[in-house]
Amino acid sequence: MSVDTIERAVEQVLRDQMANPHMAEFGPEARLNEDLHLDSVQVLNLLLHLETRHGIDVPERSFGKNSFDTVSGLARFLAGALPAAPAPEEDEIDIKVHCFVSCLSAAIKACDGLDHRPFYFGVWDTDFHVDEAAQLTYHAPSVKHDHFRHWFRRLYGVHVIGWYDPAKTKQQNLLTFERLLQDKRETEHLMVMLDLYHLPERENKFNQNPFPHYVMIERTEDPEVWFMHDPDYRWEGPLPRAAILNAIAQESVAGGYIFDRAEARPPSNAALQDYFRAMFDGRRNLLTDAVRDIIQRHVDPVSHLPLSALGHALRELPVIAIRKYAYEHGFAFFWRAMGLPEQDFEDWCDEIEVLHQGFKTLQYKIVKLASIQDLTLAKEIFADLDALDAQEFKIKAGLLSWFDQWQATVLVPPSETGAA
Repeated sequence: MSVDTIERAVEQVLRDQMANPHMAEFGPEARLNEDLHLDSVQVLNLLLHLETRHGIDVPERSFGKNSFDTVSGLARFLAGALPAAPAPEEDEIDIKVHCFVSCLSAAIKACDGLDHRPFYFGVWDTDFHVDEAAQLTYHAPSVKHDHFRHWFRRLYGVHVIGWYDPAKTKQQNLLTFERLLQDKRETEHLMVMLDLYHLPERENKFNQNPFPHYVMIERTEDPEVWFMHDPDYRWEGPLPRAAILNAIAQESVAGGYIFDRAEARPPSNAALQDYFRAMFDGRRNLLTDAVRDIIQRHVDPVSHLPLSALGHALRELPVIAIRKYAYEHGFAFFWRAMGLPEQDFEDWCDEIEVLHQGFKTLQYKIVKLASIQDLTLAKEIFADLDALDAQEFKIKAGLLSWFDQWQATVLVPPSETGAA
């Protein structure tokens, strides 16, 4: 099938089946995310329509990193005229996978001689929420960050103080925020949760609505312009004060912290050992367990959950699956600490990439199952989940082996009080 034919099919699907409200921006060079506002799940739906309605083969490598960004890139890729683009090389290994952790880590990075990487231990399995309707969400009132605050203080000596008071009104909390912003010291970091969906100036790759997200705010010389630092999405820049306040004022968000990097000091080997032991779970993979249960509840007729709702129930899977890249931080810390061969580290990065891309392929099949409702596909999905489980257990076993080697080199006996 020609590139032009596929481009016309893309246009038809977006206009007729998906009722995309941004078709005025459509064209060969229109960007899928920035111009047509397609998030990862909507791209999967687009690919599904192209496969089922137009007979266009969708290879599994379509879900690789950087395969396509534009309508033309997608068409050329599906026509076999464009290979998957390689991931760009980076001078520094700096994966961003969790907004709360990334804000704290950014402060540590600003301190000479301190390593933020071990703070990512366990982020690969950190909390998410499954509600009564079997819907997976990355954020909910039940998702707390107190364990990260506790370990940030134990590791680096920095007290993370909550300033947001849920007993007060939004307006009262906004006044507290502005007072803290006005009075804070240069070394202090003021974190706030805002709804990123209400900042159209910022790129929203997941197109979430709402999109609760932690950032850090600084004043500028212009009182009507603030400086926003978003470590998780590697973005910083000036934004209107009124726009930021509006995003904070949304009922979908509530939270904020302040801390001073001047308190920071290097973590002891004993504290690092205790932290790894407390966070590492080699017996379970929480995300695959949750996804398996959600799918089972949707295919089980006794549960009365419609199979057609499965795609929506797992819509936020990409936001959580990206946390698997936190394994790279764990391997990077031990690799550097022990001076291991670089190729050993790169090999484990490849294994982590296989895991994350496996989740992307899995989600396409989940969306397809919800659409065609063929239960034979459910068996294939459960087999894929078993393979993802095996892949993640392999990664965990490798990381635990490196931890054991590191532990032997630093000769730290287990703590009587901090080990889990």
